[in-house]
Amino acid sequence: MLFSPLTLGELELPNRLVMAPLTRLRAGEAGIPGPLVAEHYRQRASLGLIISEGIYPTIAGRSYAGQPGIATGDQIAGWKKVTDAVHAEGGRMFAQIMHGGRVSHPEITGGQDVVAPSPVAIEGEVRTPSGKQPYPVPHALTTDELPVVIQEIVTASLNAVEAGFDGVELHSANGYLLHEFLAPNSNVRTDSYGGSPENRARFVIETVNAVVAALGANRVGIRISPEHNVQGIAETDRGDVRATYEVLVDSIAPLNLAYLSILHHDPSGELVQDLRARFSGTFLVNTGFGVVTTRDEAAGLVSSGHADAVVVGRPALANPDLARRWRESLPLNEPDAATFYASGAEGYTDYPAYQG
Repeated sequence: MLFSPLTLGELELPNRLVMAPLTRLRAGEAGIPGPLVAEHYRQRASLGLIISEGIYPTIAGRSYAGQPGIATGDQIAGWKKVTDAVHAEGGRMFAQIMHGGRVSHPEITGGQDVVAPSPVAIEGEVRTPSGKQPYPVPHALTTDELPVVIQEIVTASLNAVEAGFDGVELHSANGYLLHEFLAPNSNVRTDSYGGSPENRARFVIETVNAVVAALGANRVGIRISPEHNVQGIAETDRGDVRATYEVLVDSIAPLNLAYLSILHHDPSGELVQDLRARFSGTFLVNTGFGVVTTRDEAAGLVSSGHADAVVVGRPALANPDLARRWRESLPLNEPDAATFYASGAEGYTDYPAYQG
């Protein structure tokens, strides 16, 4: 099952292995992906689908130095070379559109305000070009500013299509802006975008609808991570989590998106599978950062019917030919964590394909 074809939107995937969006920070100060980035993704084109690293839609949405954007002509042109390289190898690629929200600092956003649903800072420090700094108290987006942010995400999605991506994944997970609206501790608004599960889901629902209106539903996926308490997120009330994500999934299910991708430590559990049933479309799962996904686990999730495809991170990072290695039960390269967020080719384009 893991190596059988899958229809996803308008695409026919040759296998059910999806490369996870992996932050790698190789795009320099200007956020322009260069030849090294193109080679990295080209090498992994045999996976069923590649999801790009998180791409910022506007400089205020940039979370990390070295992160790529898709807001300028040079950035679009850089990504066009990436998608051309992937397509030349027969691959398929979605752009993950990621507004970082409060996961940032003015030194990273070029002096732009760091924004969020509410003026609640993340506890801890962020790595900036000048060293570690405390996370700032973000500017709380006003009701009038919300449509502007949505339009920035729509424009970035249109830019992604111009750059040759087969579609976009809206990043509503891992503590970034869309997730910040969903979580009750980062969203303490008292207007129609805060408070109840229905209100906290509203901004995400409006964003999805706007991008679908611009691109068409079969070019749009969404990634969520209920109960993934990272980067200051605290989704600890299981009843509230269920209510919030049920509202979200029930609202977007009629759109017939290309897919719903869920990152969760228990992908076969009741919460995830209930959301899968509510969505009723192509469903991707990712077990998260805690445990590296194995071949047997991935195969089991698909064969048991718990997922249509499995999103894989570190094994895809270290094995450009992961689809072949898992299909033929070949040994794997081990990922080098020291080079995950470094610069240059080491730990990026120098992992060898299997020889033999």
